[in-house]
Amino acid sequence: MSESRPRVALTFDAEHPDRPGAGAGTVDRILATLRAAEAPATFFIQGRWAEAEPEAARRIADEGHLIGNHSHYHSRMTLLSDLGVRADVEHADTAVTDATGRATRPWFRCPFGDGYDDPRVLDLLRDLGYRNVHWHVLLEDWEPWRTAEDIARDAIDGAGRHGDGAVVLLHTWPDRTADALPMIVDGLRAGGADLVRVDQLPEEALR
Repeated sequence: MSESRPRVALTFDAEHPDRPGAGAGTVDRILATLRAAEAPATFFIQGRWAEAEPEAARRIADEGHLIGNHSHYHSRMTLLSDLGVRADVEHADTAVTDATGRATRPWFRCPFGDGYDDPRVLDLLRDLGYRNVHWHVLLEDWEPWRTAEDIARDAIDGAGRHGDGAVVLLHTWPDRTADALPMIVDGLRAGGADLVRVDQLPEEALR
């Protein structure tokens, strides 16, 4: 990796689907694409998803991707009490660690992004040993009208506009995301980007 090349982190929220378009085997397809391209990524795993899909969660970790905590119940952090935030985050950590064999600390992503700029939530996460990782490129890949081509185009354009340290938000369940991923990887690399995990990004990219 050259420091003169812009670094882009592809991040995936692994969670239960809540929209149409959740194709069977999308996680397998995503991992196959990343493996073939030798492209590292970061996966923020919901605790309930890890309990339901332990083999997939373990495979994500075993293939060298960075693991983060995406809460247990995928609730909005700002709606939970202090005790509720702590319980939800710790429950997820146990479930994801049991499934993957990897620690989730210090990486966390607030469900829906809710709480990423809330001092109370951030202080609670810090007390638990976490830091929230938000995003710079939002693709709305969960929306059923978004095509694979839309997602790929906007990922490449958005990362290019942001420059070094871009964090791209994707999800593991839409079939369109799995369709778009080869185009995203190829397009980013053709544009000169290095694909990295979030722990390889400059510190300022994670503020």
